[in-house]
Amino acid sequence: MDSYIVEENGIGYILREDGFYYPDLKLSEGVQYEIGKYGMMRKGYLKKYRYGKYVKLLLDGKLNEHLYEIDEECYKRIDILMDKLRDELNITEELKETDQMQWVRNMNYVRGMAEENIIKEIVYM
Repeated sequence: MDSYIVEENGIGYILREDGFYYPDLKLSEGVQYEIGKYGMMRKGYLKKYRYGKYVKLLLDGKLNEHLYEIDEECYKRIDILMDKLRDELNITEELKETDQMQWVRNMNYVRGMAEENIIKEIVYM
């Protein structure tokens, strides 16, 4: 009895210890990207709330690319939104020179607001 056979459909099967043949399926490799904070958040969201989409992306070999794109988009949009909020709230370099702690508090506030909006808009859509 052969331990590896190929059927007419082109799928290979492997004989296991239990006496059954199992399909020898492999996921396509695709390009590997470094995934950051927002990509990992998106992955968790897809796994928990959009499992069908998660599996489809995984089987198509596009999950890593999708997570990378989400991560990059989030970082770009946060930078844009932070600049806009900083201008609206009048957080200037002059404030940084005169009162550093207030400037840090304001920048942390702006970062938090930008992150909150972007997470709702992009990661959890």
